Amino acid sequence: MRRLARLARAFVLLGLPLLFLCGFGWFVRDALQPAGPLPHTAGIVALTGGAGRVETSLRLLEQGQAQWLLISGVAPQASQQALLLPQQEKTLGRRITLGYQARSTIGNAEETATWVADNHISSLVVVTAGYHMRRAMLELGRTLPDVTLYACPVTPPAMHHLTQLSTLRLLMTEYLKWLGALAGMAHRPIT
Repeated sequence: MRRLARLARAFVLLGLPLLFLCGFGWFVRDALQPAGPLPHTAGIVALTGGAGRVETSLRLLEQGQAQWLLISGVAPQASQQALLLPQQEKTLGRRITLGYQARSTIGNAEETATWVADNHISSLVVVTAGYHMRRAMLELGRTLPDVTLYACPVTPPAMHHLTQLSTLRLLMTEYLKWLGALAGMAHRPIT
C-alpha cells in the first residue's frame, strides 16, 4: 500500500508536470502549422484580435473561397471603409458583415452562430492566429454543431520569435485558456 502511495506521489510530482510540458510543446508545434488546402465553403469568419487575420480573410474572399465573410469582434469605432481598400469595398462590400458584439472567443462563437443562421451557412473557414485556432474551433464547434469548420491559421509576427519571453507568455496563456475550454470552464451555450 505504501509503495502504491509513493508511486502515485511520484506521478503527481513528476508525471503531471512532464505531461503538461509535453502538451505545451505539442500546442506550440500545432500553432506553427500552416493552413492546408481549403475546400470552397459558404462562408468565412475572421476572429479579430491580431495581425493578418482580416487581411487573410479578405484575400480568401477575393479568391472565391466563399460567398460571405463575417469579421467578428470588430472595434465599435471601426467601419468597413477603414478595414477595406476602396477597390475591395466596391467589389466585396456587400458580401462582408462586420460583427461588433464579440469581445471574447465565446462571444465570437455566439456572434458567428447568429450570422450563420441568418445566412443559412453550412460550411465555414475559420481565420485566426495559429495559437488561437484550437480554442476557436472548440468553441465554434460547440456553438455550431451542424456546421462544417475548416481551419485557416495565420502566423502573426510574434510567432517568428519563439524564444522571446513575451511570445512564450502569450503561448502559455493561450495553452492554459485552451485547457480551460477543454474542461468546459468558460463555455456558455446559446439558449
